[in-house]
Amino acid sequence: MKKLFSIFFIAIFAFASAQDNESKETANRFFYELTFKPKKDSAKLDKVMAALDIVKDRSVYRDFTAVGQDSILKVQFEAMQKAGVFKDLSKSFKMPKFSEKIVKHYPDMKLQYVERIASGFSPMSIAYTDTPKFEWKISNDKAKIGEYNTQKATTEFGGRKWIAWFTTDLPFQDGPYKFSGLPGLIVKIEDEGKNYSWVLQGNKKVPNWDELTYMEKLSNLSLKVTEMPREKFEKTFNDFKKDPFASARPMMTQAIMSQTIPGMDGTVGDMMKKQEKMYKDFFSANDNPIEITVQTTDKKKK
Repeated sequence: MKKLFSIFFIAIFAFASAQDNESKETANRFFYELTFKPKKDSAKLDKVMAALDIVKDRSVYRDFTAVGQDSILKVQFEAMQKAGVFKDLSKSFKMPKFSEKIVKHYPDMKLQYVERIASGFSPMSIAYTDTPKFEWKISNDKAKIGEYNTQKATTEFGGRKWIAWFTTDLPFQDGPYKFSGLPGLIVKIEDEGKNYSWVLQGNKKVPNWDELTYMEKLSNLSLKVTEMPREKFEKTFNDFKKDPFASARPMMTQAIMSQTIPGMDGTVGDMMKKQEKMYKDFFSANDNPIEITVQTTDKKKK
């Protein structure tokens, strides 16, 4: 899903210094081009670059758009802080098309699926944990994909049938999104209907890797992850999609709504209308989830 808080929204309500502690971890970053159908009944395809970062004890999968712009954002925000001037950066940067972050923990591959919603005027992360069990059927079919020698495997997951090609040249039993469990890294995976197709495009080492982006540090998202059973997660996220500002609206007096925003054209009310339209337009334009059916090993919590 598209990143649920525009850059200028965070700038106003979380204008603070991010702590920049240099990490000593080095990550293997794998870039996947994701081609997908936003609408299940449409022939239109869209594309985005995603990244799978693998470190010693875990991997992190996410849309690369935000990560790729992180250093530019840092420079812009630090300049704003130094000058003490607010600026609308929302038109300067491209918004991610997917906001979920999936962290797989080694060796059991227990994953945490994280999404962002609003809690009043603050960004909030909600998450569920799961350990998907993929029943892979490995065939003798082999193919050269890019520079890698790969082998075919199939599985069923989330109500779709998937065809994967993995390589033992890269000794990571991992892959994009939630996929894992093959004897090597997944180079390509797509469902039979070609609604979603990931293809490995390249990789590099990332020294001083940090799981959190500058924006996440700035908005303290790392401190606001609320774990819940998947059923409650789905309901909470669906409620947010129906009414993105439900939690903020009770706080909005007429005086607040009419306040102007430093460095921007318009009032708080104008900003809310713009944000709400963006969310609703996006959600109505995307009705083709990766997982048609929910499969989970979560223990129900009451």
